[in-house]
Amino acid sequence: MAKETRVRFAPSPTGPLHMGGVRTALYNYLYAKKRGGKFILRIEDTDSQRFVPGAEEYIIEALEWCGISPNEGIKEGKIAEIADKENPYAPYRQSQRRGIYRKYAEELVDKGFAYYAFDTSSALDKMRKDAEETGETFTYNHSVRESLDNSLTISKEELSRRLDESDHWVIRFKMPIDKIIKMTDLIRGEIEVNSSTLDDKVLWKAADELPTYHLANVVDDRLMEISDVIRGEEWLPSLPLHYMLYEAFGWSDIRPSFAHLSLLLKPDGKGKLSKRDGDRLGFPVFPLEWRAPGGEISSGYREEGYYPDAFINMLALLGWNPGTQQEIFNLNELTEAFSLERVVKSGAKFNPEKAKWFNQEYLRQRDLLSLAEEFKPFLISKGIDKNDEYISSAVSMIKERASFVKEFWSLSDFLFTAPQSYDTAVKAKFWKESTPAILKEISESLKVMENFDKESIEQKISQLIKENGWQTGSVMNCLRLLLVGESKGPGVADIMSLIGREESISRVERGLE
Repeated sequence: MAKETRVRFAPSPTGPLHMGGVRTALYNYLYAKKRGGKFILRIEDTDSQRFVPGAEEYIIEALEWCGISPNEGIKEGKIAEIADKENPYAPYRQSQRRGIYRKYAEELVDKGFAYYAFDTSSALDKMRKDAEETGETFTYNHSVRESLDNSLTISKEELSRRLDESDHWVIRFKMPIDKIIKMTDLIRGEIEVNSSTLDDKVLWKAADELPTYHLANVVDDRLMEISDVIRGEEWLPSLPLHYMLYEAFGWSDIRPSFAHLSLLLKPDGKGKLSKRDGDRLGFPVFPLEWRAPGGEISSGYREEGYYPDAFINMLALLGWNPGTQQEIFNLNELTEAFSLERVVKSGAKFNPEKAKWFNQEYLRQRDLLSLAEEFKPFLISKGIDKNDEYISSAVSMIKERASFVKEFWSLSDFLFTAPQSYDTAVKAKFWKESTPAILKEISESLKVMENFDKESIEQKISQLIKENGWQTGSVMNCLRLLLVGESKGPGVADIMSLIGREESISRVERGLE
């Protein structure tokens, strides 16, 4: 019987969640959902020095906004579904699990796969500096460990005394010498690494009684029965150590499958996408606005006016190809179409203009009443009170030219307020000596029209132009100038029919004055 699919997204609360992290969470979510499995949110907060207040809450809120809801794990600061005491997998914050890791680290020592190391930070820094002066790089590995300050070089009595008297020690993994580590990545295929090229990583630190990422990650994945680990490419160099840890613990037969996702790249493709790129080029790299403890504010996709569906759709296609021409997917369609086999190995260039295009497509799909509700706060802030029908009609005229609801006002302000100035360039190009008389005649005709709908207005103006031999372009541009204040917007008849007869005539006559 196949084991249940259980995947986890395990961010560290060291700052805001980058859009690359959201993509990792999304791919995990899609992978689990397609297989009827569980998507778990685990907080890896063992790095106490880099912990940032508010970061965990940000991660939870960001995933919630994106619609990527965990089945299990941290949710709104609590454990989802099952109380801790009834849940064999809980708790889901590594800091709350700190009591379990030491025994696993010491188990590796007992088995000969790890050792205690007492080297001070200053001693290690000096060794690094000395190596640099000779053009070399110091690596704590098989070539030096037998000559350093650790349990491999001191007596059992000395070891016992040091462990009792001090907490300035760590447990390091004893990487074997000249072993070919064979690994499989679901995206990258078969990988081989010689163990002699690797260092002896720290697994557990006595000073804070916390594990490093490597030990906690492997132990937690085992205890939470994680079936597949889908994570960023930056963790690929750690894969050999993790393989060796599974082997050392005797867990090779229940080791999860691994998949490492390619990086999100700068728009020019040269390097990893960073906050600095967003600041420089004017686009967000975080899902939500982030207020750093120091006061700096970074913009977010939500606050910039993106729909979460559009954001997720855009992210999904950064590194994954559905194999068809389809670009617009809702979350259910993404679930059905997604597979790791179609995740690309190379980095994916981020295109901020394409991100806007996705939002525009989702905006166009929304019904007018919903868009009117979203636009209403903008109007209220400007003291404008119009009913839903009027706002919906206004939105219908300009939605095709907008990428965001926040652009509605600049595209439609003339539908709510009369122009206060007039574009001199338009006037210079189209206004003639005869224009005032022509527009006055049109205004008088509008006053006596029986019906004041779009079709009737179009018909009347066309009739007057034809009967009098006026130049259509000149007349319509000057009429638009008086209605709008510049040469923009939908058709003149559309504008007039919405703002009404009285307002239309008032604008024409006021403009002529």
